Amino acid sequence: MDNLVEEFNVYRSKMNDKLLADNNLLVKRIFNLDTNAYQEGALNVKTKELLGLVASTVLRCDDCIKYHLETSYKNGVTKEEMMEAMGIATLVGGTIVIPHLRRAYQFWEALENN
Repeated sequence: MDNLVEEFNVYRSKMNDKLLADNNLLVKRIFNLDTNAYQEGALNVKTKELLGLVASTVLRCDDCIKYHLETSYKNGVTKEEMMEAMGIATLVGGTIVIPHLRRAYQFWEALENN
C-alpha cells in the first residue's frame, strides 16, 4: 500500500512533463493558474488545500483527491482535519462519493506510512 503515493507521483510527473512538452499555451496557462490559485493569500495554503480536497471529492476526481491529500499532508493538515473536510465532502456529494472517501482514506494511510 505504501507504493500508492510513489506510483501516483511518478505517473503524475511523467504525464505532466509530456503534456507541458507539447507546448500547448492553453494547457500551460491552466497549469499555471492552478499553481498560483493555491498560493498563500487571504486564505492560507492549508485552508485552500482542504477546499480543493472537498471540491475534488464532490467532483469525484481521484487524481485530484490524491494530489490535495498529499499537499494537505505536507502543509500540516491532521488526519482529524482531513476527515472533517471529507465528511463535509461526503455530505455535499452524497453517498456516490463514499468509494472516493475509501480510496482517500487508504491514500492518507499510505502518506502516514511513508
